[in-house]
Amino acid sequence: MNATTYGLDIAKAVMQVYWVDGETGEVGRRTLRRAQLAAFFANRPAGRIVIEACGSAHYWARTLGSLGHEVRLVHARHVRAYVRGNKNDAADARAIWNAAHQPGLRWVPIKGEQQQAVLALHRVRSQWVKARTQMVNGLRGLLYEFGVVLPGGRQAGLKAIAASRGQLDAALPEPMRALIDGQFEMLGAIERRIEAIEAQLQALQSQFDSARRVRAIPGVGPLGATALAAVLGEDARGYRNGREFAACLGLVPRHTGTGGKVSIGKLSKRGDPYLRTLLMHGARSVIHHARGRSAWLEQMLARRPLNVVVAALANKMARTAWALVAHGREYQVGGIARAA
Repeated sequence: MNATTYGLDIAKAVMQVYWVDGETGEVGRRTLRRAQLAAFFANRPAGRIVIEACGSAHYWARTLGSLGHEVRLVHARHVRAYVRGNKNDAADARAIWNAAHQPGLRWVPIKGEQQQAVLALHRVRSQWVKARTQMVNGLRGLLYEFGVVLPGGRQAGLKAIAASRGQLDAALPEPMRALIDGQFEMLGAIERRIEAIEAQLQALQSQFDSARRVRAIPGVGPLGATALAAVLGEDARGYRNGREFAACLGLVPRHTGTGGKVSIGKLSKRGDPYLRTLLMHGARSVIHHARGRSAWLEQMLARRPLNVVVAALANKMARTAWALVAHGREYQVGGIARAA
């Protein structure tokens, strides 16, 4: 007897389940409160539960998987095409069930608690960096209204304020001087928070074997190593190969074709923009600062534009990271990766 497949649409309070009985063909629909969901599936025979990859999907995947069910996550764009009629929870659950039966469907890897915790650190750090940038730009605009023009760049602008503080105090009214003091105090607090999170990530890097492996790749720093380790997991088996991992990060070009003619376009930029940004910055750093470039990189730079080479190197870094984690190998410069 085939296991029953459930389409589960999750939300904060109300969940919707849709399934078809494998023996009778009877359609089942159930609306459940949040507190009822685990108990409902605990009393059902082991089956396959398909959830749209959205908020709290990884939590429910782990919870329902611990009850003996096979849980799969599906990207929202694969579900959207199967929504019939008006959109509501019941229609979404049915669409998830329909999408789950399509051949060749690619699933979203389920993350563990530790993986989500590391990615949460990255997300909060990004929020603080964004807040710091907003405060510096706001301060730059306020001073500009008083005729003070700061040089470009965050550090250069702050250094210019500190260096000419005496002149600014003489030229600015008292409320503005107090405002600058408060903004500098807040910027210092934000800087300390960013440094604390980076110290946590630095410590976590030594705890994850996968992070240690990918850290050896040129262009991958502590941020990139911990982010890659959190996305790939301990064995990277959530992705079939390195090419699929690079494609999931949006590091492959779009293509469209008809009549046997295929046109290659720009980067797809799908998937995680944060990790893609880290890899792109790392690749650009390798190109600009590496002392000894590889022959492959030199040939690429000779015949392709710089930004194309950056994207190609970022793609190669992602595929290399997958290979090191998936096969448990160590990175070797200019050689073949060896088993640990």
